Amino acid sequence: MYPHIEPYQAFMLPVSDDQKLYVECSGNPDGIPVIFLHGGPGGGSNPMQRRNFNPDLYQIILFDQRGSGRSLPHAWEPEADLSTNTTWKLVEDIEAIRLHLGIERWVVSGGSWGSTLSLAYAETHPERVLALLLRGIFTLRKEELDWFYEGTGAHMIYADEWEKYVAAAGPDVKPGGYIQRYHELLSNPDPEIHGPAALAWTTWEAATSTLLPDEQHVDDVQDPSFATTFARIENHFFINQGWMEDGQLIDNATILEEHGIPGMIVQGRYDVVCPMKTAWDLHRNWPSSKLSISKDAGHAMGESTTMSQLTRYADELAELLSQKS
Repeated sequence: MYPHIEPYQAFMLPVSDDQKLYVECSGNPDGIPVIFLHGGPGGGSNPMQRRNFNPDLYQIILFDQRGSGRSLPHAWEPEADLSTNTTWKLVEDIEAIRLHLGIERWVVSGGSWGSTLSLAYAETHPERVLALLLRGIFTLRKEELDWFYEGTGAHMIYADEWEKYVAAAGPDVKPGGYIQRYHELLSNPDPEIHGPAALAWTTWEAATSTLLPDEQHVDDVQDPSFATTFARIENHFFINQGWMEDGQLIDNATILEEHGIPGMIVQGRYDVVCPMKTAWDLHRNWPSSKLSISKDAGHAMGESTTMSQLTRYADELAELLSQKS
């Protein structure tokens, strides 16, 4: 990872539906533009996300997606309206940022949900994408959601943590009904109802995200406002299947191939949250992409082999794009 740097510019960008997005730029203002899309949805941006990119070579752009981080309004507020928070509204927001900054084409990067949104944007606006740098591929297919949230796979590996997730959903919920039940709980304005549900939902993901137990990571997500934001937005997207056809992003990866968009994919071999099969399916449908499987990593971006490979791939992309220019 490159050393910590501070943004040289940060601002609030008004977009449609009375939303204001927090946007920041760091690194080289004249460098290769790269926008990093955070996970969740609802996770927010953080300083570590700048550090895969050489600040001498890249103009590094981060933003907080609708309802999360420093963007307004906040999704943790009881009266928060998520109806205009959709995959395709976020794609429009990314375009609004590009136009505001006067960027012609850029590298798009993200992990987990950030990879979902990166693919959705690139397949919608391939002419604006120089390359993709992705991690922990997630595409919102039913089999992916069922594996992790509905009791068809991940519960077999993390039975202890799954028991807590199931208990918070309440009695009489069957496998296949947990996303719906959590939607009912998280939509309730009473913090005595949505608060415990938000913590259980968020803790389930945090506890299963790393290859080795990371209590600090679990502790970091216990803040009620963060957990409520994260759980509400994630669940909102999942109950609506991301406003996409099942398998849409994998099927449409042929668009990336047709436009000659370079792709670098880093995937943890032991990723329980977003299992490797999705990255493999994407790579198969986008054969010119490069897929690196981290042999001793789970899902989290901060795991050392994943971070090292992301940084190597970012350096490789910078060299490739410099040669093309």
